[in-house]
Amino acid sequence: MPHLIIDYSANVEAYVDVGALCEMMRSTAAQIDALPMPGIRVRAVRVDHYAIADGNTKHGFIDISVRLRAGRPMDVRKEAVQTLFAAASQFLEPAIAEHSLALSMEMRDIDPELSPKIGSIRDHLEDH
Repeated sequence: MPHLIIDYSANVEAYVDVGALCEMMRSTAAQIDALPMPGIRVRAVRVDHYAIADGNTKHGFIDISVRLRAGRPMDVRKEAVQTLFAAASQFLEPAIAEHSLALSMEMRDIDPELSPKIGSIRDHLEDH
């Protein structure tokens, strides 16, 4: 159940296609064996109220949280987060080169005993 939550300052919409970022992160995650494709959820949350660094409104941020069910070894999680961060960095490279933009990512384990799940997505997947 990998969930990728992209929080971003509203001003980045002027120069980042957030929908395309979501799709790129989904497709990248789907290629990582440790992240089961049927459980991938990517969502972006626009943040309208924020203050960054010296308060100049030109500054922007994109912060990606990766929530993953606990149980994977550290090396597997580290490789996954490095792959995801590299993909996000490459996608955002033109924006970072031209704008004041901070990119960050964090992976967190979800305790399976405290995270009940139910769903039928797997039953409706084509080709699986």
